[in-house]
Order: sequence, then structure tokens, then C-alpha cells
Amino acid sequence: MMSQLKFCSRRSPVVCSSGCVASSQPLATNVGLDILKNGGNAVDAAVAVAAALNVTEPCSTGIGGDCFCLYYDASTKQVHGLNGSGRSPRSLNLELLKEHGFSEANPPPLLHAHNVTVPGAAAGWCDAVALYGSKKLSMQQILQPAIEMAENGFPVSEIASYHWKDNIHALQTPGNQHGKDLLIDGQAPDHGQVFHNPCLANIFKELAKSGKKGFYEGHVAKAIVDAIQNNGGVMDLEDLKSHVTEEVEPIVTNYKGVNIWEIPPNGQGITTLLALNILENFNVKEMGHNSAQYLHVLIEAIKISFADTLWFCADPEKTSVPTTTLLSKSYARDRSKLIDLQRVTARHKHGNPFLVGSDTVYFTVVDAKGNACSFINSNYKGFGTGLVPDSCGFTLHNRGAMFSLIPDHPNCLAPGKRPYHTIIPALATAADSGELLCSFGVMGGFMQPQGQVQILFNMLEFGMNPQEALDAARFFVELNQKSDAWYAFLEDGIPQYITEELKAMGHAVMLPVTGHRRSIFGRGQIITKGDWWRQSKLASSNDVFWAGSDPRADGCAMGY
Repeated sequence: MMSQLKFCSRRSPVVCSSGCVASSQPLATNVGLDILKNGGNAVDAAVAVAAALNVTEPCSTGIGGDCFCLYYDASTKQVHGLNGSGRSPRSLNLELLKEHGFSEANPPPLLHAHNVTVPGAAAGWCDAVALYGSKKLSMQQILQPAIEMAENGFPVSEIASYHWKDNIHALQTPGNQHGKDLLIDGQAPDHGQVFHNPCLANIFKELAKSGKKGFYEGHVAKAIVDAIQNNGGVMDLEDLKSHVTEEVEPIVTNYKGVNIWEIPPNGQGITTLLALNILENFNVKEMGHNSAQYLHVLIEAIKISFADTLWFCADPEKTSVPTTTLLSKSYARDRSKLIDLQRVTARHKHGNPFLVGSDTVYFTVVDAKGNACSFINSNYKGFGTGLVPDSCGFTLHNRGAMFSLIPDHPNCLAPGKRPYHTIIPALATAADSGELLCSFGVMGGFMQPQGQVQILFNMLEFGMNPQEALDAARFFVELNQKSDAWYAFLEDGIPQYITEELKAMGHAVMLPVTGHRRSIFGRGQIITKGDWWRQSKLASSNDVFWAGSDPRADGCAMGY
């Protein structure tokens, strides 16, 4: 039965030398490979994959959402960052929400149009290609595979079909008259059923022809604004027209000679780096992979990291974010002392760094020259708000739900502000040489930094290859806002006796998580350059790419 989603096969890592793509959907992976073979570089291919995934997984991602991108330039060994997240409408503030009956205690429902921030993906795609693309392919050539797939139709994959059905309510809300454009006779497509999206193909054609203006001005912009305002929102044409992507300086920390790179706040990548800095103060390898002691220390480090980022991570254009101090090793040493090796600490408060001397698809591409693009694109929750603008074939995201409605909170809603963002691409380079080690990420809300730490340790500390690192059972910790308590979810594959030991330490353990519920552990992709993760000193080639794709998704890694 589909609902059981049994995990009973194994997969070898993909090894190749001329280019590699890893994504959550085989058709999209193949699109990326074709772009590489046609002379495109890693960024060109990544944008083509982003568009293809909008076609094949509209229940996770799309041009109505946001994106972030890290680009490793092999010729300069530099890491570049793009923040493709949008801002709140300039006329939306706490007072207006209050007039509409909303407050901290009663926030707008997830599907409410107030949660739509300006969709940044379209500009992010265009700017990534303009800044870092090969200049050999036009936007028309890059988007053409997705256009053809949307027009000609494609058979829907198993996990995508499940989530399409699971989130169908978002497309059927009163007032959402075009939600039916993402359904077949009012129903979500079955596994293997062919789905067509000619409206989305036309949007991609407009973007290819007119660039960013084709999305943020003209008839597309008007359709977006109409969909929002007809459903109680306040975004206007000027909000869309004034949107800009931001080039950002990536943030980095050194973990045992490996530099881990993330997008700075308003992205939550800082959570990963905080956790790594804290965990550097413990001998995690000696504890044993997924032992009770190991899981306990990682869980506690993650909780401390979130205590900081859920407070400090906000739009740095609107509030002061103490990123440098938060990422200092001395701050991490102080925070690591909060971990009791024998017992759970029920609640961690955010630190005070000011006193010391921040649903989705993730995919990655590495090209023949060794350039790497770590890319993530999201609607936030499933179909986002589910609102489909007239004749557009995509849904508008609900990223604005991530704003705090507490007036003195750094991430409090304000006009023209970017919210705390969960989506985080990552890269790893050698601290001494600057050589690329891997491009990786794990999609899935607050799971993302947790997944990144776990798969990194699987390779760095325990010598797993990229596929093994993704296959291994994971944990996920979540703060229940109502009870103010942390819950630890353990994936099927972590033995019962480990669970009992964690409970004895005071963890509130929820287990075992099986079947489609495994989606809470995220879906990751990894491409490494060389086999640096091997613990033995065998002769190896840095010219070989090794790739893994998460078994919790429909996708695959492919190379040539």
C-alpha cells in the first residue's frame, strides 16, 4: 500500500566526472543534466531544475515562493550568496492586523492572504543566471525544458502525489477560484497520472521573454495582486515592482578544518553554524553514531541554537542581528556549558551576544569545471496559501506566517520587511586550500539545520559516503509553542533501547516515525568533490564527484 511507504531497498552513491545533479524528482534531475551537456554551468542547470520542480512538485515549490542560492566559483574559490526572499507589503503592520481581528494570540490562518510576502523566486532565478551563469545559454533555453514539461504533461511521482492529495484543501478554499487549475477534474493527480499545466508554461515564457519585468510588472503582477486583494490581503503593484534580490556575503564557520557556508539572516543557516560551534566542544565520534549519548548531545545543541536564532534571526535591514558575535567560538564555548551530559535541560533562553567581546525543494549541481550551485526554493507550507492567480498555474506562498506578532521581537512584522526564513542551502570547502568539498542541503522547515548537522557528521565524523549519510535514520526536535516543551521525533531504524535511554534522560520522545510521516525528517541531496569523507587513506581522485539523493523523496542523483 502507498500509505506504508516501505523503505526496503538500497542505493549506491552516484560516481561521475563531468557533471552531476541531485534533486527530489528524476525528471528535474535529468533537465539539469541536459543543461550541463548543452554548455550551461552549475547555476544555469540549477535554475532549470528549479523551474522543472515547480512543474513536477507544485505542492512543495514554485515561482510563487522564495529562493536562496550559494554559488562556488571554482576559478576563484570564492563562495557567493543570493537572498531571493521577498518582503511584506508596505501597508501591512500590526495595527492593520489588529483591525482585521488578528493578534499574537490569534494570528492569521496559514492560508490567509496576509501571509503572502512578495514572491522572490522569479527575480532570484533571473539574477542568479545574470550574475553567475555561463552566459552561453539564454533564459529561454534554460526554461524551455520546464515549459515543454508543463505543456506536454508529465507523470506524477509517488511522494509528490501523496503530498498533493494531503494538501488539496489549500486549493479548495472559498474565494480561491483558480485553485482548480492545479487539479484534474477537481482531484489531485494519482501516482503515474499525467498532469498538464499550460498556464505555468505561459508564465515561464513571459519570464524568458521579458525577464523580471514579465513577472513583477504587467498582467502577471496584476493577477497576483488581484488574487491577494480579493482574499483580504493588501499587497499592491508597487510592492511587486520594487522587489530586489540581494547579493549577500555568506556566513561561515570552521569545523575541524572544514568551512561550512550558509546564507546569513534572515535565513536560519546560522542555526547550523551555531550547533557545529557548540558540538566542537564534545568528542561526538567517541560517543558512537546514533547512540543515546550522541543523540542527546546533538539534540541539546540544536535546542540551544534555536533558542538564539528564533529570537535573533530577522531581517538585518530592519533590525540589528549580532551575527559575528553569535558565531564566535568563545560564545559557543559558553553556550556548550549549558549541556548536561546526563539530563535534558527543559528550556533554554536565548543568550546575550551583545555582551560578548541568526515545504521546500533542495537541489544541487556541480559542473565539469567544479563550480557548484546549492539552491533551495519553497512555498513554505505545502501549496503555501494555495491562492492561484488567474491564468498563472502557480500558488502564492505563505512565508509571512514566519513573522512574530510580538511588538518588541526582532522578527516582528513590519512594512517592507523580510521574515525569518527556514530554507537554507549549504556548501563545504577545505579551510586550508579553499577547494570545494561538497554542496548539500536538507529541505523541511525547522528540520533543515538539524538535517544538515546530522548528514555532515555522518560524513565528517563517521566516514559515510553521501548516499549512506542520507540513508541513515534521523532525529527531529520541535518546540511545541502551546506547551513550551521540546519533543524529539525518532525515525524508524533507531532501536527501541536507544529510545528508552533517551526517555530516562528526560527527553519527550515520539516514535517510531514510519511511512509518509518520515517527511518530517526532510529530504536532502549531496554532491561531494572527491572522497574526503573516507577514513582510510586509499588513493583517491579529487576529479570524481560522489552524489547521494534522499530515499524520503522521489528523486535521484545523476551524472555523466
